[in-house]
This record gives sequence, structure tokens and C-alpha cells, in this order.
Amino acid sequence: MKRKMWLAGALAALLWATPAKADSGVIVRTTLGFQGLQSLCLLNGCTVVSAIDGTLNQVFLLTTPLNPQTLVNVLRALPGIVNAEVDQVLNLVPIGALNQLPTPLPAGLLSGRTLTAYPPNSGTMVWDSYVNQPAARIVKVSQAQSQFGVTGKGIVADIDTGVDPNHPALQGVLLAGYDFTRNQAGASELNDLALSDFLVYPPPACSSATCPSPAKVNQSTAAVLDQSTAAVLDGKVQYAAFGHGTMVMGVIHLVAPTAQLLPLKAFHADGTGNLSDILRAIYYAVQNNASVINMSFDFKTASTELQNALDYGNQLNVICAASAGNDGQGPPPPFLVYPAALQNDVMGVASTSDTDARSSFSNYGNGIVWVAAPGEAIVTTYPFSTYSAGWGTSFSAPFVSGGAALLHNLRSDINESLAAAAVAHAVTLVDPGMGNGRLDLLMALGALQPGGSSPDYSVSAGPSIATIAAGSPANFTVSAAPANNFNGTVTWTCTGAPTAAMCTVSPSSVTLDGKNTATATVTLTTTARSFSPPLALPRMAPPVLSREVLAALCLLLLLAVMFWKLNHTHHRRPGLATAAGLLAVSICSYSCGSGYGTPPGPGSPTLSSLAVSPTSVKGGSPSTGTVTLSGPASSGGAVVSLSSDNTAAATVPASVTVAYGATSATFTVNTSAVTTSTPATISASYAGATKTTSLTVTPVTPAGTFTLTITGSSGNLSHATTVHVTVQ
Repeated sequence: MKRKMWLAGALAALLWATPAKADSGVIVRTTLGFQGLQSLCLLNGCTVVSAIDGTLNQVFLLTTPLNPQTLVNVLRALPGIVNAEVDQVLNLVPIGALNQLPTPLPAGLLSGRTLTAYPPNSGTMVWDSYVNQPAARIVKVSQAQSQFGVTGKGIVADIDTGVDPNHPALQGVLLAGYDFTRNQAGASELNDLALSDFLVYPPPACSSATCPSPAKVNQSTAAVLDQSTAAVLDGKVQYAAFGHGTMVMGVIHLVAPTAQLLPLKAFHADGTGNLSDILRAIYYAVQNNASVINMSFDFKTASTELQNALDYGNQLNVICAASAGNDGQGPPPPFLVYPAALQNDVMGVASTSDTDARSSFSNYGNGIVWVAAPGEAIVTTYPFSTYSAGWGTSFSAPFVSGGAALLHNLRSDINESLAAAAVAHAVTLVDPGMGNGRLDLLMALGALQPGGSSPDYSVSAGPSIATIAAGSPANFTVSAAPANNFNGTVTWTCTGAPTAAMCTVSPSSVTLDGKNTATATVTLTTTARSFSPPLALPRMAPPVLSREVLAALCLLLLLAVMFWKLNHTHHRRPGLATAAGLLAVSICSYSCGSGYGTPPGPGSPTLSSLAVSPTSVKGGSPSTGTVTLSGPASSGGAVVSLSSDNTAAATVPASVTVAYGATSATFTVNTSAVTTSTPATISASYAGATKTTSLTVTPVTPAGTFTLTITGSSGNLSHATTVHVTVQ
């Protein structure tokens, strides 16, 4: 406790010494929970904003007006803090990015405006230049769809600037999503617009006559808009990334037109966003049944919590793809951007031209590139129900994300590892550092190994490993994924919980509809090991000198008086001699008699009662016993015999002495660890009387690593998965 208080004091002193200019964010992983973290912040100048990891409640966003890095450094030293890092500000359009629009724009760009049904034979009409663009032919979108009979399955989440929710090409498969920049449902990027910037809003629909050619709307995008609107968007920094999310969604939809699209708005229209919002979006996507997450962004500073979030998605079979970035850089030395560098969880995607050459703006290097895909003049959807063409690895990554949704058509149990292995069957490129080559959807689908999953449903849980302090909970998400259109109710059970811990699943059952994954929360609740409280001092009379000691003092005093009298023939102070003699006689009388005061009444006192407090303790913690007599203990004290009928759970000393003149005395009952609630009877005996009392010893969760088995049963079907919990 002293160490904790010292650290807390040091934290406060260091932080207040170097205040920052404005509130800054800090991302913290903790075993303390919300309330415990809030208490810590009350002492140290920070505020707990919210949980970042959804239902898991292990990762939180703090804000502080103080120096965030100093807060991080000291938090890492405090008990219960697993990790802490400064919340980064990211940018979709970093300064120095090389994915500039070419001048002039390619001839005929966005000129094919004839409406065609897409998906084929549907009622959704899109531009011909979108469906039949060169990039779609290069990666063989149409051939893959027809040859394998796939058009996309599951939910593809895109963490971006949002989407135009009214775009006719996307409406049929678009989910509402969430806006993490505003903490509200829905993910419309139109909310970022200031209507006062536009002469007419919404911009009028364009035709070949009114908008004959695309106009520049930012450094990497040309869109078919009236010139006044294009000038507003291109001329203002606050709109540097406006439309980015709608464009990326359009590419995913081009490859997998029947996959559902989940827009997650974590970036503003100027391209900026917080790492904490990206983490929130990842956890949201995983916990809302996303099969694929697209991340068309990159940044250069590693983040432990980003890896933790993506590990979590990986454990629940979520496939991820990310941009390799537009700096035109690569090794040597090793050049890394994130999340593309996290290759156990993510496929990083570089950009190629229509001739399979590396785009001049594309980053490269096998440390960040798993595969490449077209990323120049990619025709896609744009806000205001129109279309655009974009340059950048942002538009290469969604080809892979859409491809993952096609792979999901073939194997419902597909995961990141299986998808990456399939996508690695690609077209070899001449340029080095382009990973496994350029994406070919026919090759990827053909390379997918036959399904080895159950014919009905599969179960999985994540995270697969957790470390907690005794007394804290551990939370996991368990999922049941239907296969072959399986319908039915899956009932959950959890076994393997350690002593004094309880494993529950909520809800206790889920219903599968043949298409969508259903999830539940597994909670392991543990019992804390308490510290031994300070024992109460025994209640007894002041110490009394024994008769032998008093007799010796008496003899010495008498000798001293005699010696004094022999050596003082002239009694100048007769009063002093008289007093000394009286004192010697008194002491002798006391030592040989029963002492001063009135002796105890007739007969010796008896044992009146026996009690323990508390009457229930956790194994390893003590209780205090008290014996009480019917009256003061007589000369020499009262020795009370003690015993326990269950020494495996509770032990007592052989006896306890009630001091002379006292009526009670205390003793310590020591307890041991037990596996179940265990009673012990404590007995006290004195002068033929016996008293008893009961003590209950309860179990605590021991330290160690334990394996929980979560089983999902449906009728006579049963599938299980495991997670590992280390209790400290």
C-alpha cells in the first residue's frame, strides 16, 4: 500500500510539473475496471471518458490537461495497469503523400455514364464506367463471380470518413454504421459539410451536358460534379478527405456486390482521426459480426493496442486488409507503416498501374506488402449520388477486402490465415517489394482449400489469452457461425473455472438464422485474496509481577533497611527509617498474600463465553477469538485450553491465558486455503466448563493458468472452443 501511495504521489507531482496546452488522450488497458480507473484518475488529474473495447471493458480512453507522455510513463508502473500509450492523431492525407492527380486527366475518364444493372439482373443501376473499368478486368471481378458463383457474403466494415447513405449504388446493401467522431448512430460523411460553403446544396445532378468532364475535388480524386461544388471541395483544407469513405465502399461493392457494407466513421472530412476512434471501430466491427475490415489508411508509429485489437479480430475469424501507404518509400532500411506491418492480422496492399507496374506513389517492401492491386484511376462511387476516379493505395486495399467477401462465399469458416494464403496466389510482378504479386481473384478463389469446418456451425472465442488479478473479471466474446444455412438454437456452457470462480455466458443461448454469426459474452468472475488485517491487542489487565519477584524485592528491601540502620548510629531522620520499614512490610505482605485491593469473590471464576470475529473468513486470512470469564482471573491468571475440530482449515494455539484481574483474553485463529466453504468448530475449556463457536472458511481463487472450455450445443450437436486465463 505504501508503494502504491508513493507512486500515486509521484504521478501527481510529475504531471502537474509539466502541464500540456490542451486535454490530451491516453489509451489504457487495465484490470481495475471503470470504477477502479476512475478512482485512480481522481488522484492524478485525468478523466475516464469511455471504454474503447466495447463489451470487454479492459481498454479505456482517458483525457488529461497534463503532459500525456508523463502520465503514460507513470501509469505503466502502477498495479492494475497492463498498458498505456498516448492517443495518436492520424491523417488520411498526410503532407508529402505522392498520390497526386495526373495532369491532364486521362482521356475519357468517367465518360461511360450509361446505366447498367449491378449486380446483374438486379434493380440497382450504376454507371457503365464503374462496372466495366480496367481495374475490374485486371483482377477478374466478373470472371470470378460467374465461374465460382459468388457475389460476396457477410459484412465488410470500412473504417473511414463515413459514406453517402443515399447513394443509389450502395443503398441496397448499406448498414447504418456508427459515427465515432460524434458518438452517434449512422455514419454519414455529409454531416461534415458546412452548407454555407455551397451556392446550391445539395449539388444539382450532373449529366454529360451539364458536367461534361470530371473536376478535381482533392489532390488524389476527380469527381463528376458541377464546377462550383468541385471548387469548394478542392479549395478548402477541411474537405481534404471528403468522399474518401464513399469511394472506398464503392470499390468493395464493385468486387462483392451482395456483401453488406458497414460504414464506421473514425475520420473527419479533413482526413484527421484519433487512434482511439480507430480502435473503437475495430472492436465495434468484430462485436457486430463483421467478416472483413477494410482500413484504407496508414501511420508510422507502432501501437500495442492496435495490435491487440487486430489480434482480437483475428481470433474471431475477421479478415483485415490495409493500405501500404503513398509515400513512394521502401527498403532499405526497413520501412514500416501500420496497420499493414501487422502481417499476422492484416494483408497490406500496394498499388499497381493498369500495366502491372508499381505505382510511383506506392510504398513497397515485403514487411508491409502482402499483395498489390490496381490503385490508379479507380472508378468508384462519390457523395451526391455521383461517381469519381481516385489514385492511391486507399483504393487498392478494398479490392482485397471485397475479394475476402467472395472467399467467404466459398468457406463460411474462413479466417485471416486462410484468406491470406488464398490471396497469395497472385500474378508475379517485375517490381521488387510487391509481396506475393498482383491480386487475381480467379487464382485466389481457386486456391482456397476445401472447407474443413463442421457442416452445421462452428464456435470460436477471443481473446484466446487473458491475465487478471484475483478478484477481477475476465471477459471473452464467443461466436457461433452457421454453415450451410444452418438454423437452430445454440446453448452455451462454460467449464474449467478455477476454485472460487464462476464462469457464465450471456445470453445463455443464441439463435442462428443460417447466415449471420451470433455472439455472446463469457465472464469469468474470480474471488480476491485478502491481506491479513492487523490483529487486535489482547484485552487483559496491566502486567502483574509474580510472587517470587515480589518476595525477592521484599528481602532486598529489608536487608537495605538493616544495613542503613547499622551504619547510622545517630538517627537524624527517624521518619525515613520508619517509612522504609513500612514499605518493606507492605511488599512482603503483598508477595505472600493476595495483593492490594479486594480479592476475587468466593470461588474461582468460570468460563463464560467464546467468540470469533469475523465468523467467516477467506482461506489464508485470520480471525480473532475471545474467551471471557465470569469474573476477574485469580492470582496467577487463568489458562484456558483451546482446540479446533478441523485443523486442515483452522488452527488455534493450545491455550490462552487470561491475566490476573482480567476477565477476557484474545487469540488468533489461523486459516488455510480451502476448495469449498468449510466449517470449523473452535472449543475453549477451563475449570470443567467448555464453550464452542463456529468459524466458516471460504475459498479464494488461486493463482495459476486455467483453461476455460466454452461449448455450444444444439440438440445432439456440440462444438467447443477454449481460452486461457492467468490469475495473478
